[in-house]
Amino acid sequence: MTTEALTLPLHDERIAEGSPLFLADLKPGMSAYVAGISTNGLLRRRLLDLGFVPGAGVEAVFESPAGDPIVYLVRGAKIALRKSDAGLVEITTSKPSSKRIATSGQSCATSRGCGSCSLRDASASMVGLTETKEHFIVALAGNPNTGKSTVFNALTGLRQHVGNWPGKTVTRAEGWWSYNGNRLQLVDLPGTYSLLSTSADEEIARDFLLFGAPDCTVVVVDATCLERNLNLVFQILEITDRVVVCVNLMDEATRKGIEIDLGALEEDLGVPVVGTSARSGVGLDTLKEKVLAVARGEIRPSPRRLHYEEDLQDAIDSLLPYVEEAFPGMPNARWIAMRLIDGGDVRLREEIEGGILADLAGQIGDSSLGGVMLPQS
Repeated sequence: MTTEALTLPLHDERIAEGSPLFLADLKPGMSAYVAGISTNGLLRRRLLDLGFVPGAGVEAVFESPAGDPIVYLVRGAKIALRKSDAGLVEITTSKPSSKRIATSGQSCATSRGCGSCSLRDASASMVGLTETKEHFIVALAGNPNTGKSTVFNALTGLRQHVGNWPGKTVTRAEGWWSYNGNRLQLVDLPGTYSLLSTSADEEIARDFLLFGAPDCTVVVVDATCLERNLNLVFQILEITDRVVVCVNLMDEATRKGIEIDLGALEEDLGVPVVGTSARSGVGLDTLKEKVLAVARGEIRPSPRRLHYEEDLQDAIDSLLPYVEEAFPGMPNARWIAMRLIDGGDVRLREEIEGGILADLAGQIGDSSLGGVMLPQS
């Protein structure tokens, strides 16, 4: 974004002089600077990650015919936001003073931070996940019969509640645990063998990983049949880097004479791998440690992704710009392109044709399909 783009008139009849200004007030062709974000939790982190940090220039580029969502240009990228989310981004007509933006050595006056000042925003933009953040979202995925529910119960104990996923009859279980002063919210995704959305369970798991923006995803696999379970692992690694593989039922594998080199598996996958026997609690402390480290950005996995034949890779590269143009700001556009090319994800194609995918891409935060309930005290 050029400096000239930021000098477009903001104070006109459409916005009253002296009234509070928010990103949703901008009309196409108008621009301003981000002053702050008036929310906390997952949605706050998502907006920061998208580039809406204090001091950043932002311009309204396009408004959909229905008026929602609106496409904004921020930090060289076009991002589509619903008005409800854009209404949480405070803006100003003049660039905020650099004195308001913290350096890496500065901190809030309160030890935990208020969660709403520009100091927290600036540090989030610099390190991605801040050391002051205390609440993380963790997704729990895996094939059926891998002991995933046992892992969920072992991690959360009685600190959990059960309901249904929005608009679905599929059970939704959430729990939480505290570790080293951090609270981790665990969302138990339906057990599934793939993410090709041929069933409601697979569709829910896929959408949460695509649009829920979890800070970490734990994939539970069965140590006694590891090869079959790795299919889901590789599919999830196509969507997110923030993965910890939990090789569960290690005690069962030992009884069957199966030996697993966890170190070699971790090196081959490029993500942390932890062996557990959830029923007896073995390995759970290490699992918690690795999950928190990935969520906080202290461990940055570099997953090994599958290599495709040249013709297939060329097809993905050719389709990708069209997906990005059709869905500005869409996370994981490459994964969408891959699913369209293989042709097996019928639900995905139907969601694109029906406009559902565009709606999901605009739903970011606590009220979205991927959003989570706040932890109870």
